[in-house]
Parts: sequence; C-alpha cells; structure tokens
Amino acid sequence: MTTTDTPRKVDAGSVKAPSKRRPGAKGGLRSAVSATTLLWILAALYGLPVAWFVLSSFKPASDLFSLPLTVLPHDPTLSGYKEAWDSANFSQYFINTAFVCVVTTVLTVGASCCTGYALAKYDNKWLKFFFLCILATTMLPSEVMLAPEFLVVRDLGLYNSFGGIILPAVLTATGCFMFRQFFLTVPDELIEAARIDGARELSIFLRIMVPISRPIMLTLAILSFQWRWNDYIWPLLMLNDPEKFTVQIGIQSLVGAQNINWSVLLGGSVISMIPLIAVFLVFQRYVMNADINAGLKD
Repeated sequence: MTTTDTPRKVDAGSVKAPSKRRPGAKGGLRSAVSATTLLWILAALYGLPVAWFVLSSFKPASDLFSLPLTVLPHDPTLSGYKEAWDSANFSQYFINTAFVCVVTTVLTVGASCCTGYALAKYDNKWLKFFFLCILATTMLPSEVMLAPEFLVVRDLGLYNSFGGIILPAVLTATGCFMFRQFFLTVPDELIEAARIDGARELSIFLRIMVPISRPIMLTLAILSFQWRWNDYIWPLLMLNDPEKFTVQIGIQSLVGAQNINWSVLLGGSVISMIPLIAVFLVFQRYVMNADINAGLKD
C-alpha cells in the first residue's frame, strides 16, 4: 500500500514578490545626485564671474561702480562695444591674429603628431633622452626663455614679422606628450601587419596613424588656437608695427595713460572672446563623439 503526499497549500499572502530593486541602486543614485550637484556648484562658481563680466559690458561707465552693485544692467547699452571697435583697428587685429593662430595651429599639430609617433613607436635610447629633454622644458617658466628666444629670432631676421611669432610656438611639449601617450595605446601588431603587407613607414603614418589620431589632433588644435589667440607677451616683444598687432595688444591699447574707460575695455574684451567661443562650439562635438579606439583590435 503506497501513500501519496498531498501538496500543502501555501498562503498567497505569505509569499513575497521578488524585489526589483538592484543591489546598490540606491547608493549609486545617491552618489550620482551628489556628483551632479557638485558639478552644478562648480559650474556656478566658474560661470558667475563670467556672466558678471559679460553683463557688465552692457552697462554705461557711470553704472559700473555705482552702489549697490548689481549683476543685471539697469540701462543696457552697446556704446562700449561701438567705441571699442571704433577706437581700435579691431578688423585688422582680427585678421592678423587669425592668420597667426591658424598657421601656428596647423604646424603645431603636424609637428607634434610626427614627434609623438616617433617617440612612441621607435625604440631608440636617444629618442627617450630627447623625450626627457622635451618634458624638461615644461619645468622652465616661460619668462626665463623670453630673452634667449628673442635673441635667436632677432638674429634670424624675423623681428617685427609674423614668422617671429609663429616659429617659436610650433613645437610644444604638451602636444608631443599627448600624441606620444595616444600612439602608445595603438597595438604594435597593427603596424607589423601593415609592414607585412608591404606598406612603407610614411604610408603607415599617413594612412593609418594620422586618421585614427583625429580626436587628439582636434583637441590639440583647440588648445593651440586658444594659446595663440590669448598670447600677449611674445607678440608685444616681437612687433612694433601697429598694422601687425594682434587682438591682445589691441585691447591693451584701449587702456589710457591716466584713466581707464572700463565700459570700452569690457566691450573690447568680450569682442576678443567671440572667436574662441565659436571655435570651441564648432569642434567640441568632434572631440566628444570621436572614438579614439575606432578600428583597433588588440
């Protein structure tokens, strides 16, 4: 005689539905919220002085230092911009600065790309020593190098010329370091496969390495353009012809010997910022969305 066990009835209320909350979800949300809040606080700290600076450029000179100080202008005016544009030859300054920035940026990206590739993919003790010498230049203040650079440029006959501004700024330690670190992440098997297929060294560099380094090239291009556009000391030393002045020297010319018209100075400063903002807005999406490891398999 066999007996069968009857299944025991289970109370539906006693069975708890499985929790859909993932472990650590609450802690991750809390950390994300705190990080976002911190970023907004930092953005406000950085953005408030910039917003005050831009909004103050729309104030008349009499309202800039009147108490109580306010961020928003009571009577907005463009007189500062108009007077700054009329009192300084900003159109010529923009042309000069744009020429210097574009030429210097192209040469800087090209020279840094070639140097970084050689330092990363060729095994030679002298190249390593050369890289250390390049990095050592970052420990020298730029003011220390002004005198010898000026003497060299003057002896080359490049004083008071755009070439004297462009050539000393072509090779930068930052650009060489950026490209070297990027090319170190490129697998050596990719280069060896190209060599086995019969590709020459120049072809490997131009057809393989240069296209995949586009994010670094755009990043360095933005930085180089910004450096050259904001450069003031070196053009001031090299140029004495007002027709060759850059934007930063032109802004300095707005400062009077006895007094300063702050409304005009603020308007000229905001005008000088427009190209930098435009360049960043145009090229940032290429840098942010580019896949550095596209086409690589390790």
